[in-house]
Amino acid sequence: MRFGVNHTPSNGWFHSWLDFSPSDTARDLEAIASLGADHVRIFPLWPVVQPNRTLIRPSALEDVATVVDIAGSFGLDVNVDALQGHLSSFDFVPSWLESWHRRNMFTDPDVVASTAAYVRALAAAVADRPNLLGITIGNEVNQFAHAPHPAPFATTAEQGHAWAAAMVDAARAGLGDGREARSASVPPARRPLVTLAQYDAAWYDDAQPFGPEHAAEHGDATVTHSWVFNGAARLHGALGAGSVRHGEYLLQLAAAWNGRADRPNWLQEVGAPTNVVDVADAPTFTEQTIRHALDVQELSGITWWCSHDVSRSLADFPELEYDLGLLTNDGRVKPTGGAVPRDGAGVRRRPLRRPPPRRRPRSFSTMSPPTGQRCTAPVSTPLPAAGSPPPGSRSPSRTGVGPRWCCAPDSPTPRCSQPAASVPASTCPRAPRRPRSRSRTRRPCPDRPTARPHDRPPD
Repeated sequence: MRFGVNHTPSNGWFHSWLDFSPSDTARDLEAIASLGADHVRIFPLWPVVQPNRTLIRPSALEDVATVVDIAGSFGLDVNVDALQGHLSSFDFVPSWLESWHRRNMFTDPDVVASTAAYVRALAAAVADRPNLLGITIGNEVNQFAHAPHPAPFATTAEQGHAWAAAMVDAARAGLGDGREARSASVPPARRPLVTLAQYDAAWYDDAQPFGPEHAAEHGDATVTHSWVFNGAARLHGALGAGSVRHGEYLLQLAAAWNGRADRPNWLQEVGAPTNVVDVADAPTFTEQTIRHALDVQELSGITWWCSHDVSRSLADFPELEYDLGLLTNDGRVKPTGGAVPRDGAGVRRRPLRRPPPRRRPRSFSTMSPPTGQRCTAPVSTPLPAAGSPPPGSRSPSRTGVGPRWCCAPDSPTPRCSQPAASVPASTCPRAPRRPRSRSRTRRPCPDRPTARPHDRPPD
């Protein structure tokens, strides 16, 4: 299992790509390596590399390759994200997709072809680096496909599949273009991964065109992003089980959707947001989040968000962005930085366990309770009304319920039928598992509100 960090440049944030400084980058990556991380995830800005639909700047690609080389000098592998896209409440969409030139990012044939050409060129530029961990299509690009984004590109699930497949194919083609020099010296297990990253509404919100099946069917690993300001921390407390095990929950949910039991699962983004996690609790939250995630089957890695705090010289960021780093903006290790595993210490504190074989449960939606059994109705916990987001959240609240099936204590089987009575949530056993299905219906999380992305503009 790998532990890494999402790199947020200390000098100029991601605007630093406009005047790239190898020395500043080296200072950041050396500090990240000192935390015991073995990899970083980096974020070239899409409009900087491809300012025109038919122009991909060679010098910008060279800058990305230079970052990969510098990271290698400190023993760090690198995952490169292509489409940024969206970062910390700011959108970085090329001008050829907006305003007078607005076209659909996911469905316009010319746009899809040009975007694929960029992804391929970026992958080819770094494919021969021995420390390349992989290519991610982009940072939570699915947030451009639906509300609450203020100007989404209307997309269907089928169109999302076609777009994701085209981007994954482009990344693999780019890796193939530059892989000849690499393949002779690198074993197949170390060949770069291609992944698709989605924000967590994909797992919770049926209205989203990009869903769990997109995450589980495209690319070489299933990626999850976990942020407890989605309502989990407010509901369970910063150090409650529903918060410190939220990352584990999403990983387990992803594993359940995987078509293959051996498909890798990657917790690619998780952090300690101080708008819902007190600064004093952040180290404990960090340690427990990592420890619980280690039990997930086929866990390939955890990549913490993020390396450095955003400088307060930069304006208009959500307040929590100024305090998300493991390091301060001037490079000092914070208490959360001291809580992450160093040089592998504690990374396998508990052995990874495979779950017992699943027995396919009988459907309980059409069952009638056997004679003499007392069963209750689904118990539902209402969520905040629309327009009442949790304190500190960065997107509008959604409404919904977290269903929980509960049977009377004398009922030997988890059978429930017509509503009969409600019982306190504390008396309910765990919800029965439903049969795995390839349908788009999400499995709800008990007592957990609909999640929201960590990268949403504030209300």
